Amino acid sequence: MEQPNLSYINSMSGGDKAFEQKLIDIIKKEFPEEKEVYFTNIKANNYKLTAENVHKLKHKISILGLEKSYETAVAFENNLLEGSTKLQDEFESILTIMTNYLQQL
Repeated sequence: MEQPNLSYINSMSGGDKAFEQKLIDIIKKEFPEEKEVYFTNIKANNYKLTAENVHKLKHKISILGLEKSYETAVAFENNLLEGSTKLQDEFESILTIMTNYLQQL
């Protein structure tokens, strides 16, 4: 499975390390909160709200350079809107990889 990286953040920053750190700090703060809300909604079988959570999380997936994972998130979001949890395990594996990566930053 692909691994998160900071290449997108680095390319956006133009070498501004303070900007990079600020963006990383925002992601590290928001990601656990958004992930927790996702798990609450998926356990409650509230697929419409869960799709909204996935929509928010997929932006962080993209920022962390996970292109294939982003595609999985898009497909999972669409599945949820159709009342299906297909790709749930794959999406939650992505969340685990991101969690581990962010804890190391």
